[in-house]
Amino acid sequence: MYNRYTKREIMAGYCFILPAAVFLALIVIYPLIYNLSMSFHEVTLETFRGGQPFIGLENYKEVLAMPMVRKAIWNTIYFTVMSIIFQFVIGFALALLFSKAFRLSKISRGLLMVCWLVPVIVFASVWKWIFAGDGSGILNYFLTQLHIVKAPVSWLTTERGAMTALIITNIWRGVPFNMLLLATGLTTLPEELFEAAAIDGANRIQRFRHITLPLLKPTILSVVTLGFIYTFKAFDLIYIMTNGGPLDSTQILATASYKLTFSNFEFGQGAAVANIMLILLLVVAIFNLKLMEKDEVM
Repeated sequence: MYNRYTKREIMAGYCFILPAAVFLALIVIYPLIYNLSMSFHEVTLETFRGGQPFIGLENYKEVLAMPMVRKAIWNTIYFTVMSIIFQFVIGFALALLFSKAFRLSKISRGLLMVCWLVPVIVFASVWKWIFAGDGSGILNYFLTQLHIVKAPVSWLTTERGAMTALIITNIWRGVPFNMLLLATGLTTLPEELFEAAAIDGANRIQRFRHITLPLLKPTILSVVTLGFIYTFKAFDLIYIMTNGGPLDSTQILATASYKLTFSNFEFGQGAAVANIMLILLLVVAIFNLKLMEKDEVM
């Protein structure tokens, strides 16, 4: 009777997770397998409905030889690293600030979170208007009124200016997320350790270095990893603001895959670029897991 009841519980559990498993298989696993298969075949408009010859690694060789893809790899790394550094530093500073109760602290934190909750298409369009270089942009208006620049700066139509504008926008987008997670981590730190260290004569910098950072390491790793993943595949922001231009100067792997697939109709090559991006993300995720396991052992 006991064994029969246990088996019934197990079957009930499987029945509960079955819809989620089917949904996951249809929405995630099947597209991944199909995309991987497509990257090994010549898939164009001519062969899309059938007769797709197997070409092995040719799609990967061709895309890695493309100047656009090579530039996209470098842009992706640069855009991601610069965004994460400033998102983390500013977010950490704000988390430390809001960890102390002061007047209007809750309201200020709530206002910062509103920035994170705004849909991408909305804030990307707003920032595109802010950086407009035809004289209508609000940033150029203030810069010229304050006599910092003599003429409007072409932020989104020059290679360096476009990437700088995207990084600034992405930093604005990610700071509230970093602040929220880091502030949550700070609230879990035991106050007794800080009080004991203060009694022993440790100053604020020493307490931050020897207590806050070591105890907050798991949270920091999670924040950096999530920020890397979100920024690495930031297609929507770049597509709305620059569409990869000018001259592919803001092209990242996500937009390069989109361009190859839906502009050039080279579906196999677009799939290959997407898989390269997936491999790089997996490497970072595995590296983060190893660091977290090492930290738990220590």
